[in-house]
Parts: sequence; structure tokens; C-alpha cells
Amino acid sequence: MQTDPKPGTLYVVGTPIGNLEDITFRAVRILQNVDLIAAEDTRHTGKLLQHFQIQTGQISYHEHNRSSRIPELLEHLTNGKAIALVSDAGMPGISDPGYELVKACVEAGITVVPIPGASAAIAALSASGLPTDRFVFEGFLAAKTQQRREYLESLQTESRTLIFYESPHRLRDTLQDLGESLGSDRQIVLARELTKFYEEFWRGTIAEAISHYSQREPQGEYTLVVAGMPASQPQLTEAELKAELEQIMRQGISRSQASRQLAKFTSLPRRQIYQLALSIVLDSDSQ
Repeated sequence: MQTDPKPGTLYVVGTPIGNLEDITFRAVRILQNVDLIAAEDTRHTGKLLQHFQIQTGQISYHEHNRSSRIPELLEHLTNGKAIALVSDAGMPGISDPGYELVKACVEAGITVVPIPGASAAIAALSASGLPTDRFVFEGFLAAKTQQRREYLESLQTESRTLIFYESPHRLRDTLQDLGESLGSDRQIVLARELTKFYEEFWRGTIAEAISHYSQREPQGEYTLVVAGMPASQPQLTEAELKAELEQIMRQGISRSQASRQLAKFTSLPRRQIYQLALSIVLDSDSQ
């Protein structure tokens, strides 16, 4: 079914994440026939439009001008113009400011129509070899080390497959934090340059990934797919963990050794368990 863009409608248009052949016929038709294209980077989108001989005019809409641009776009839509929203790659609203424009349109009663397209997260997950029945997309992690580690620790008992985006210059630090927070034996898949000529999937444990990228310079944008906590592993409460630690330590075993022993049993990171061990006061400690 082919229909021309309807007046006063925002079209959320998926664009290729690398290979230009991944654009849909519908996406090309919509981009050709809307009144205006709101693009994250007009120069980047300009190359796509030129390739498909699309003459539609562009207006920039990105992280730094969204506050002033949203009212302007809403006015165009209210006046009956059809607008296509595109990001540099993939579906708008995923790790870009598209969400706020869509939210404003919904609140204003403006029709929003998705034009589905490529997604790096789904593409990586589908070929990862890790469970795809239940997953959670976490986007980009915080740039600051402390914030990144604290957030990853909140995901320690997540049983669903985890998907992250990461830049090459932060990949090594993120892998280290993943190992410390989730456990270095957790399975991980690193996908880079998806749909492009140098597309690559690397599979192994987090520990193996750390070793691999200590000898190789990360290049390109990465999508990380990480296995969730195995359902077969016992998931103890903090009180139960402390009780187990105290019982082990009363046998004369050090806090460090006790933490390592319990980490193997639970598959929780040793660092997390060691922090709990430090909070335990034994009778011998006060002597």
C-alpha cells in the first residue's frame, strides 16, 4: 500500500547504519515527498539524499539546538507540513534527541508515523549467538568511570541479554568495568562496522575480550552484546551473602579468599563480595 505523506504528520524514518542498500523503498518515497527533513547532521544526510537523488530540503535538529528547534518544527507541523525525522544512522530516537521531538508531537496531538529501518542493536543481537528471546538495550554508558561502574553494578543480577553501544576510545575501560562488575567469565560479543565492508564479530568471555583488545587498537563504533546472569546460578540476598561470608571467615579464611570462594559459587564479581566482607566484624577483629 503506497500513500503520499499526510499533511501535519511527523515521519520517524530509519536510515542505513552503513550499507546504503539497507534503506527501504518506503523510506526513500517518504523522504522524496515530505515537505522537510529534520536531520541530526545535514551534511551526513545530504550524502544519503544525493545518492538516492532526493531533492527535499533539510533543517538541522540535534542535541545542541533541540530546545529552540522543537517549537519551530511543531509550528511547521501545525501549519500542515509533513516532516521526516532522520538520524545519522538507524532509527531516530535511539541514542539521539529524536525522542524529545516525538514526545512533543504526541503531547501536541500531532500524528507520528514510524518508517522502520536498520538498527545496530538488533542487527548485532540477531547474529550474536546469545539468547534473543529477552534482552535489554542500555545504549551508551556514562563517560565518567565512577558513574559507569555504579550503573554496571546495578545490572549484576540482570538475566536478560544486555546490549550496549561504545566508542573505540572508551572500549578498553568499559571492558575492564564489565569484567569487574558482571564477572570476567561472562560471554560477550563485540560487533563493529555493522553492514560495512569491514564488518566484524568477535566472540568470547569478557576476560578474553580484555586480553584481545590489549593487543589490538579498537577501531570503529562498537555494539556490545553481553550474556545475562545464568538463571541456574543462585541469587542470594545481601544478608545471605554476609551470612555465608561470615561462616567461611570463621574458619580462619581471609576476607579476600572467602570473597573469591563465594564469587565462584554465585558468579557475582569478587569485588562486590569483598566490599561486603569488609563490612563484617568478627569477634577476633576486636581482640
